[in-house]
Amino acid sequence: MERGQLVDINGKKLYVEISDVKKEKAILYLHGGPGEGCFDFTYHQIDRLGKDFCVIAFDQRGVLRSEGIDDVESFGLDDLIEDCEGFRQYLGIDKWSVIGHSFGGYLALLYATRYPKSVEAIIFEGPTFDFRLTAKALLKKTADLCAEYELFEVQKRCLSLLQDYSCQTRELVENYMEEREHLGEDRMRIYTHNFDHLPDTSIYSDEEWDLFYTRSETHYERLSEEGQIFVSLLPLLKELDMPCLLMMGEHDAVTCPIQLKAYEKDVRLGKTYMVPACGHTPHYEAADVFSQMVTDFLKGALNE
Repeated sequence: MERGQLVDINGKKLYVEISDVKKEKAILYLHGGPGEGCFDFTYHQIDRLGKDFCVIAFDQRGVLRSEGIDDVESFGLDDLIEDCEGFRQYLGIDKWSVIGHSFGGYLALLYATRYPKSVEAIIFEGPTFDFRLTAKALLKKTADLCAEYELFEVQKRCLSLLQDYSCQTRELVENYMEEREHLGEDRMRIYTHNFDHLPDTSIYSDEEWDLFYTRSETHYERLSEEGQIFVSLLPLLKELDMPCLLMMGEHDAVTCPIQLKAYEKDVRLGKTYMVPACGHTPHYEAADVFSQMVTDFLKGALNE
């Protein structure tokens, strides 16, 4: 199978890239967002990890290069879980490991607890298991950056939201998304610490990226309207019975201390690794470290 093609999974054409299918062990990558796509991961990791594993990465239903979803068709979080299992069955893979980045970690947890016999191991990369806790941590970091840029009114609103315990999770998340826009291009500093290895996006035109992100906006809006993504998954951590690695950058705010503590307490076979001088995306901010940690962890976990 060639890389970069559309595959029909559960009635929807999904864009997928696959490395060497002859490798004995397979890894499924689940991107964040909701709605970010797998472009930056495959740019840096499909060749690195592909030396030892069959790597499968796809743009989730309705995202970027996958077929779009419209306002009337049925769509929700459950579809994303079933698409993961649909890919496994389509490819004829018995069991695979899963890398879940950010929201992809949320999805990986749901997938592994629904289909535990399909998953050998999980790497959580800067995951969120609870959107409310993550939004609060991101609001705090946004407030700190606004103080640095002397955006004191925005800083004040961010800090006020942190103290508003009546604010529902969806409202809190969307308020955060609104406030971060005041940072302009500097809003990426909320997530990224090392800007030296950003992927080259020129492979697609500006018009293509506009189309891709219009699809992604619809994807997020539909999930937000459904509301299932705003349910905390922290209670599910106790159900994981496969080897797990939580990897996060030392400057990442997404996996806040409360979520990290819950993971370390409740995941029986869980390990943790903090990537130095890195933010939310070790897979490109520290690409060599990321691939080496994933490879060492999986080779050790799957050969025990």
